Amino acid sequence: MAETRLTKRVVDALKVPNRAKVGVKVRESFAWDRELRGFGVQVMPSGLKSFVVQYRTPEGRTRRLVIGRYGLMTVEEARVIAHEKLVAVSKGVDPAAPVEPDGSTTTVGEICDWYLLEANAGRILGRRRRPIKASTLTMDKSRIETHIRPLLGERRVSSLKLGDIEAMQADIAAGKTAKGRAGPRGGTPIGGEGAAARTVSSLHSIFEHAVRWGKIESNPARGVRKLASTPRERRLSRAEIARLGTAMRTLAAEGEHPTGLAAIRLLLLTGFRRMECLALQRAWVDAEQRAIQLPETKTGPQMRVVGQAVIDLILAQPVTDGSPYVFPADWGNGHFIGVVRVLERVCGAARLEDVTPHTLRHTFASVAGDLGFSELTIAALLGHAARGVTQRYIHIDEALRVAADKVSSEIAALLDGQKSDLGRKQNNEQFQSPEQN
Repeated sequence: MAETRLTKRVVDALKVPNRAKVGVKVRESFAWDRELRGFGVQVMPSGLKSFVVQYRTPEGRTRRLVIGRYGLMTVEEARVIAHEKLVAVSKGVDPAAPVEPDGSTTTVGEICDWYLLEANAGRILGRRRRPIKASTLTMDKSRIETHIRPLLGERRVSSLKLGDIEAMQADIAAGKTAKGRAGPRGGTPIGGEGAAARTVSSLHSIFEHAVRWGKIESNPARGVRKLASTPRERRLSRAEIARLGTAMRTLAAEGEHPTGLAAIRLLLLTGFRRMECLALQRAWVDAEQRAIQLPETKTGPQMRVVGQAVIDLILAQPVTDGSPYVFPADWGNGHFIGVVRVLERVCGAARLEDVTPHTLRHTFASVAGDLGFSELTIAALLGHAARGVTQRYIHIDEALRVAADKVSSEIAALLDGQKSDLGRKQNNEQFQSPEQN
């Protein structure tokens, strides 16, 4: 029937569904209130009339809830109860959801807010039983605001299933949460499989902390299957390193940012991670030992051995009054941050594609491998986490200094258009006579 305001007279006049047709399943009929959307009366084939509310859950499912039987409850009494239920729905509460043992209605968004507050205060411990690093919290906050909150923020944690979290992962991978850059700086969230898997990892970790603190009963992300990420295999060949060096010299003559160019060179000569390079402070550099004491890295404090070419590069950087950084910002008290943009321009001039700061780190490792150094030595040069007893005993010794020096010298020669040690060796082998071989 058409919508009208439900009154006693209207409900009394509602007819029982037609049962005349033999073999046809008779279904209930409904009459809906015109003023309070979602409030109605259900009429069963038996003649029983009940008041109902119909609504959508925060997950988007349509539900219908019986709130009382007509005769035991008046229309106006039912209207008051229906109004209360529908107000709860508007606040993200599902009136038909089973009541949790502790009455919990905690949402994913509320758990994320709690995590950021406690972690920023240093009260949540991460790996190695230490407060979570600021850089990790920055990434967690970005994933929460960009992906988790828009897709699951209003969901109750206790209602989540593995399928809900894997559906979130699929949506992120498909670019559902992609958006344009908010300002002139920063990256553009575009989703993808890598972002999806990392977001699921962050959510799993947040839930684990919440379980440990007694905020939720269990971790609904436990056992989730994360998308397998495709490892980045891009490295610069020797010819590409030489082209990069040529482009850097050309752009330097045309006025390209000198700090950005120097940072790119340091990334290649050391294999440092981007922020290890940009946040480098002069006080951490031990020129005599040819080592850099990094107070904080992805795997904790480290003493990183470097070659003489690296020390020469650092000492050649102009000193800015009041700034502790090797690569100070153009303004303010921070460090330089524009290396990605400079690298894009250099690679454009060199006609190189798909090159990131991580590509330079991978290139350093590959050159070290070409020079014949072992995986153990390369891992020490890169600052990888120790995976065994033997690796934990690696320290600054002459062999490690020699390795760092040879790798950085090799790359520096390629960048500067000079004949490298490996290149001379290959030429000598190529022109040896059969008798000499």
